[in-house]
Amino acid sequence: MIAKGDKVTVLDEAVNGTVLSVKNNEATIESEDGFVLTYAVNELLKISNDINFGIGNHNFNEVLKEKEIPKPRSFVKEKKNKDERAAPEFDLHIEKLVPNKRGMSNYDILTLQTETAKRHIEFAIRNRIPKIVFIHGVGEGILKSELDFLLGRYDEIVFQDADYQKYGLGATEVYIKQNPNR
Repeated sequence: MIAKGDKVTVLDEAVNGTVLSVKNNEATIESEDGFVLTYAVNELLKISNDINFGIGNHNFNEVLKEKEIPKPRSFVKEKKNKDERAAPEFDLHIEKLVPNKRGMSNYDILTLQTETAKRHIEFAIRNRIPKIVFIHGVGEGILKSELDFLLGRYDEIVFQDADYQKYGLGATEVYIKQNPNR
């Protein structure tokens, strides 16, 4: 039986408090946060060291642990500069560039891929985008070598293989040196 002054916890809610009054199977409690709340008596559980549910004794602390709201898990995040934005990624696979490659020769495909890359490079230079990523895939390496040749023609560009963990061997990171005189 719950009486005035008893310490109680609310079933199915993360609320603990002290009983202020009991009337007509309803108990008014003051929560640990100072709120006055009313609950049906059958929604409250009297706090004592051991709780007997009729099927053995259960430690109250174990019951409280089950009720606790789980703490958010902490993750180690990669620290990024506030100014650093995600680099735009451009997939040069032919399937991403045209809806249907039927009728295109290998030369046509390679030309379209390198022209697309050139267009993105020119755009990045014009708009002072510091870094872009080209996804070219592994394959036989023909597109990668063409891309390397294209990128080598720009003085303001430095490029390297992209992050292996994110892209594997099939991508190239392009860094555009920013000229303050432009």
